[in-house]
Amino acid sequence: MTSKLSKIENLTLEDVMGDRFARYSKSIIQERALPDIRDGLKPVQRRILYAMNKDGNTYDKGFRKSAKSVGNVMGNFHPHGDSSIYEALVRMSQDWKVREPLIEMHGNNGSMDGDPPAAMRYTEARLSKIAGEMLRDIDQETVDWVLNFDDTEYEPTVLPARFPNLLVNGSTGISAGYATDIPPHNLGEVIDAILYLQKHPDASTDKLMEFVAGPDFPTGGIVQGLDGIRQAYETGHGRVVVRSKTEIKSIRGNKSQIVITEIPYEVNKAQLVKRIDEIRINKKIDGIAEVRDESDRDGLTIVVELKRDVDSNGILNYLFKNTDLQVSYTFNMVAINHMRPERVSLKTMLISYLEFQQELIKKRTIYDLKKAQDRQHIVQGLIKALSILDQVIKTIRASKNRKDARDNLVKAYEFSTVQADAIVALQLYRLTNTDVTQLEKEAADLAARIEADQLILIDDNELNRILAKELKQISKQFRQPRMTEIQAKVADLKISKTVTVPDEDVIVLVSQQGYLKRSSIRSYTASNGEENGLQDFDHPVFLAKVNTRDHLLMFTNKGNLIYRPVFEISDVRWKDTGEHLSQTVGLESDEMVIATYSFKSLKETGEFLIATDDGYIKRVAFESLTPGRTYKKHAFVYEKLKTPTAKVINVTYLPQPTDDMSVMLISHLGYALRFDLAEIPVNGARTTGVKSMNLSSDWVTNVQIVSEDQSVGLITQRGAFKKMKVSEVAPTSRARKGVLVLRELKNDPHRVVDFTVINQLDAPLVVYTDHSKEHDLLPNEFSNGGRYSNGSFVIDVNAEGQPISIQPKLLELIIN
Repeated sequence: MTSKLSKIENLTLEDVMGDRFARYSKSIIQERALPDIRDGLKPVQRRILYAMNKDGNTYDKGFRKSAKSVGNVMGNFHPHGDSSIYEALVRMSQDWKVREPLIEMHGNNGSMDGDPPAAMRYTEARLSKIAGEMLRDIDQETVDWVLNFDDTEYEPTVLPARFPNLLVNGSTGISAGYATDIPPHNLGEVIDAILYLQKHPDASTDKLMEFVAGPDFPTGGIVQGLDGIRQAYETGHGRVVVRSKTEIKSIRGNKSQIVITEIPYEVNKAQLVKRIDEIRINKKIDGIAEVRDESDRDGLTIVVELKRDVDSNGILNYLFKNTDLQVSYTFNMVAINHMRPERVSLKTMLISYLEFQQELIKKRTIYDLKKAQDRQHIVQGLIKALSILDQVIKTIRASKNRKDARDNLVKAYEFSTVQADAIVALQLYRLTNTDVTQLEKEAADLAARIEADQLILIDDNELNRILAKELKQISKQFRQPRMTEIQAKVADLKISKTVTVPDEDVIVLVSQQGYLKRSSIRSYTASNGEENGLQDFDHPVFLAKVNTRDHLLMFTNKGNLIYRPVFEISDVRWKDTGEHLSQTVGLESDEMVIATYSFKSLKETGEFLIATDDGYIKRVAFESLTPGRTYKKHAFVYEKLKTPTAKVINVTYLPQPTDDMSVMLISHLGYALRFDLAEIPVNGARTTGVKSMNLSSDWVTNVQIVSEDQSVGLITQRGAFKKMKVSEVAPTSRARKGVLVLRELKNDPHRVVDFTVINQLDAPLVVYTDHSKEHDLLPNEFSNGGRYSNGSFVIDVNAEGQPISIQPKLLELIIN
């Protein structure tokens, strides 16, 4: 009992967890996820290649069931799940994932669309020809060996890798605390760089990049960003852009199509096509008619057919930016170097591979030398025996048995034990003059071979010559043209709004209280234009059919201008209220929208006429009110108000202002003033303007652009409506008091609340009251009154409330 208790240790959880996690991390770093810098293989890949080679499953033999290879690997070398082994085997056969496939496979080995491979009982596999170069010289004591998991046989710790597999096929993996992303490269380019580095050990990264231009993905494509490649090759970490190879082709009917023939590395083709089609279906951009995957056994082809007369380059740029037609690839070149994970540069990789191959050739040479020397020793013994053949035969015949004969030969003629064994085993037919000649020739060949091997071991130049020769042979045999194009700069993707915004007519409503919405024409017509979703105390100030590419300018009575492209307005049902402007720009509680205009572009000409109730007026050029970058969060000040209580009463857009236009103002006490537009100077946005009217304790109710032959309609606080000709107010100068247009009463006199221009006698006017009531008027039902009349009572203020404004009624839109 005491002996058992003595084995219990008191350890803190921190120490136990730290120790166990460190062991686990080391295991998955070295034994699962990261490649060795020498052969570029993870343990499972190395075991697959070795087991298949050992089993004779090579390129020059027939295919065998994948299940046999997987079972062989799992049973002898890799005690993990068969699915992970099969997955690794399949990946090494996929020519869209590895630049030089190490496995050849018959059957379904997956696809670029992300389709899974067939089960391993259906597929057949064998090593590819180039995989033979990974295993060449493995039986010549060139690599170290360790016992497998159950100590029944040995497995190599690294493969000879007679070509630089780590760079050629790349690697990707995630382990504990480390991840690796090494892109594939061109075999010929990498070997050229190694050969140059062999002669110039101090070569710079820039010099090596003259040979290794950049990644060479098996899927082709275009890599942009030499600076990112250079940084990656210097530090092991860098970022480049990989884009598809595309071409815009013209087709019949003034149409065009984007033809995609190469896509970025490790992009799922089916998902890419689906994403492009979703953009078409959801109308994220206007102009895509159809998306087709026309890939076949001859190669990849995706066709994006466009509509007539569209910006094909703009659509292509949008697809580059918003789909996997263009992706960023981040180099993170981590590999196991001297048993430790390390982020390595291009030069470090090449040097490590070069040193590994030099060491490998030394080991192979030592093995060959020993073998040649052993054979030379035997051949020398045989030649000596044939020169004294009669004595040798006599000695053998006099011996009791084979062992005795061997011992007698060693004792009598000073043969070594090995030589004596070879002599005793010599067959009679070889005791001819011909055989002597062959032995002498073999001895000469062996002597030459031994001399050559010894030269390799003592002369580094000879060793490097042999290595260079073998690398050149591999390059000559397996070199392929580069598939990926390298471009120095990352292209700037400029996307026009005409591409990103669909060309669609919609209905837009802006209310006085600041509610804003757009609805489809279908939703609007379904509700017959009624039930607009506004509250009782609110009413529209703008209701129009506009295009999604139009621009909306909304002016508030506090001097703030709010800009919104129509396509950015929330698309809701016509019966919904919509969004409130304060959700984005922040309006004051008593701030109201007084005017809204829509424009086809922000490069319009013309001016805005702006007037305040405290008697200021100005003209502002359209270009002075164009929005800035922060329009989504902040309103733009278009009028600097003199006092906190002052407010803007009207904003009128003048597309083609002329100096002889007439401006008319009417004050609350009933004074009217008319003067030419020329008297108002053009000012900037953040200004107050000039004096419009001479006021004392009065204020301006409204300002209108009028003509001599028009009439205006006034509404008073007592509910009286008066129609009056503009000509009743003679034109004069700005900043005067004006003339009285009401008859003054001693008791409860009339006061002007608002006035408007009557453009059409049969077009109704609407009066809004403070009881949230609307009262419609038809101007042709009223006769023109004189300057000193107070009009006709049209509203019962006790029942409907006091009037607060009068304006032309926004009629229901007629949708064609």
